[in-house]
Amino acid sequence: MINQSQETALTAAPPTMALQGISKSYAAVAALTDVSLEVLPGEVHALLGENGAGKSTLMGVASGTVIPDRGTITVLGEAVDELTPGLATRMGIAIVHQHPAVLPDMTVAENIAVAVPERFLHGDRRAAMRRVLDRVGCTAHLQDRVGNLSIAQKHLLELAKAMAVEPRLLILDEPTAPLDRDSVGLLFDLVRSAARQGTAVVYITHRLAEVRELADRVTVLRDGHHSGTAVVGDVTDEELLAMIVGRRLEYTFPAKQHTSGEEPPVLTVEGLSGDGFSDVSFTARQGEIIGVAGVLGNGQSELLRALAGLAAWHSGGIVIGGRRVNRRRLHRSSAYMPADRHHEGLMMSMSVRENAALTALDRLGAGRFVSRRREVAVVGAELAGLNVKAATLETPITSLSGGNQQKVVMARSLLGKPDILLADEPTQGVDVGARAEIYRILREVSGSGVPVVVASSDAKELEGLCDRVIVLSRGHVVAELAGDEVTEERMIRAAIESTAHKRAEEHRTTAGRLSPVWRRRLEGDYTPVLILAGVMLLLGAYIYAQNDRYLLPFNVTSVMLLVSALGFIALGQTVALMTGGIDLSVGPLSGFLVVVGSFFFTDGQSGQMLVLGLVLMAALAASTGLVNGSLIRFGKFTPVAATLATYIALQGFSYLLRDTPGGLISTTVTDVITLTIGPVPIAFIVLVVLAFGMEFLLRTTRWGRNIRAVGSDEESARRLGVRSTRTIIAGYVVVSLFAFLGALILLAQLGIGDPAQGVSYTLNSIAAVVLGGTSLLGGRGTFVGTLLGTGLIVQLLNATTFLGLSQTWQYLFQGALIVIAALVYSQARGTGRTAESATR
Repeated sequence: MINQSQETALTAAPPTMALQGISKSYAAVAALTDVSLEVLPGEVHALLGENGAGKSTLMGVASGTVIPDRGTITVLGEAVDELTPGLATRMGIAIVHQHPAVLPDMTVAENIAVAVPERFLHGDRRAAMRRVLDRVGCTAHLQDRVGNLSIAQKHLLELAKAMAVEPRLLILDEPTAPLDRDSVGLLFDLVRSAARQGTAVVYITHRLAEVRELADRVTVLRDGHHSGTAVVGDVTDEELLAMIVGRRLEYTFPAKQHTSGEEPPVLTVEGLSGDGFSDVSFTARQGEIIGVAGVLGNGQSELLRALAGLAAWHSGGIVIGGRRVNRRRLHRSSAYMPADRHHEGLMMSMSVRENAALTALDRLGAGRFVSRRREVAVVGAELAGLNVKAATLETPITSLSGGNQQKVVMARSLLGKPDILLADEPTQGVDVGARAEIYRILREVSGSGVPVVVASSDAKELEGLCDRVIVLSRGHVVAELAGDEVTEERMIRAAIESTAHKRAEEHRTTAGRLSPVWRRRLEGDYTPVLILAGVMLLLGAYIYAQNDRYLLPFNVTSVMLLVSALGFIALGQTVALMTGGIDLSVGPLSGFLVVVGSFFFTDGQSGQMLVLGLVLMAALAASTGLVNGSLIRFGKFTPVAATLATYIALQGFSYLLRDTPGGLISTTVTDVITLTIGPVPIAFIVLVVLAFGMEFLLRTTRWGRNIRAVGSDEESARRLGVRSTRTIIAGYVVVSLFAFLGALILLAQLGIGDPAQGVSYTLNSIAAVVLGGTSLLGGRGTFVGTLLGTGLIVQLLNATTFLGLSQTWQYLFQGALIVIAALVYSQARGTGRTAESATR
């Protein structure tokens, strides 16, 4: 804490950031109303408030991700008219979000490269990145896929990125929620060190103990209004709680259940073993809440997942209410509240009502039909009991604060009338008022006879809530505490002093797992490239063994020209899929451009007309991409709807220009386009060069990282300063320009303007990209893989001729290969994820 002279110095210093009269509304709901906040250099300023009080919205304004309706923003004495994430980064503002702004499809190193300007990564980039991670205690490998990291490691990565830019203003939104004791201590040291160096820190938390330990001043928000600002040493916890909830709280934890010890257990776990834990046994009687404690990552979450029937396997016995239950029954009858509510607990595209009602649909109507009236009544009553703050039941779940989202997860768990309730970090990101309500409800559930098991990294929470606690270390129970033994000190001591080692049985369960090096290789984007290369070599060898004319120069040239036409179009399709979209219009666009070219590239045309034709074709292609991108970003069309509309329009334009084939292409033009060096067409060489060139740009330039970032997680990319709208529109223009290159090859192959041609290239281009390993969900893939995927499709077409098969076999082979490729790629990546989770 600061002394009197330090306090005077702070208040005399000009603020690092001043927010004055900030107001922000979403539809008819006011998130902030006339809120002001000043943060001074070298101070830690705590920001408190209930969930939905406006804390994250206010910090969104401070970091440039939220544009206020009214108010002024001043940074270092300079008024900022419109603060954007990119401008905020340049001005030295860094934020660690409650839900990390990480890009799951990209590696740790690539995440750092997107978020941290190069000037902060001095010398050897990889060594600099490693230092950035080590500074905050993040043990992740630079080549680990971020989607496979634990929640704690993702938060540490987020913290590492923020600290790397040496910020003038550091905003920390619930930074300790997923961290273990050691990581929390390291975080506090980093915050104190940053403040000593003059960094202004805004610290959002629901834990008053952290405020006491770190903060100099505290500001409280309530219902979007400024409730008060005070020096921490001048205000009591009771006064802070009253400012936060608008009333004084009589208690935090409900009274514990006193049992005689003679009642039969409602839950018995006997020698339960699984990935990450071994030989766990405990019992729970009616009214008891069982806690699971230990240093983060010692099997707590894995144990709860096994009890919920979600683990891949487990051995041992589980008895609920006197009946032994298997994994399938556990899965049906348990209620599991995961620690990662965004990825496991909620359906982010659905409404509050839909999320809450999912487990209770069978009792909200008759037969297969759900009564909307009953659903609204039941869900509304449950959410009201938890004091969930949402404009309506139809509000998208994404618009709720983190704590209110957590309460929706709990509401769904309770509505399912479960046989067992399992809560992993149930109050993570939840305000003090809601915590008391959650504790009360957990106690009521256990009192009704439903076993309740809670895992928490907050030993104080387990002490106040639980009747019995088991402490895990390296997956083993090292202590079981009951009654007066359940204290924070004894839990921490048992976890830290334990020297438990994995038993031989546990080693057997982990035997044969992939090494981290092989796991990363299997998860890598180039695994599909190697698989495709092997398949193509084997297929080529088989065809040649059956027909030695397969490698004659004429066939080699023909195949490479076919690859060139489809390959250019598929390279463009790769860009669309990489952004998380798709372009259905590439086939009709190529056909349309061929029809346009058939008016300019006929015999007797002057050189000027040829150039004009090329320029017009390129301009039409670019315009099509601009239309597609604009429909998606400004018209709010889905990529499928936008490009399907363009597909239909282009087909119509093609038939308007030529209702029948016509306009013979000059042989001089076709000869130039199909020019070869030996048996290899120059067009094919250009295709290969462009594929490797695009791959280089994808991996080494900001454009490439932005494309992948937007496809991986657009909201996180936007928070990191990526201009997603510009990136996506430019991406669709690139897609169409590649279709223009493909149309040139197609023009030479057809030799005539035919409005019916080109359509098939849409599906074939998508097939080539999928075969090449690019994800249909966006964020990951390779242009080299697309090149090989194109080659394999054309090779299959060619094989039907040399093997004397009908065209039916071509489609059968192509479909089978796509299915097999999807299974192989997903299995390889899934193996990596399993190995990763097993090592945590």
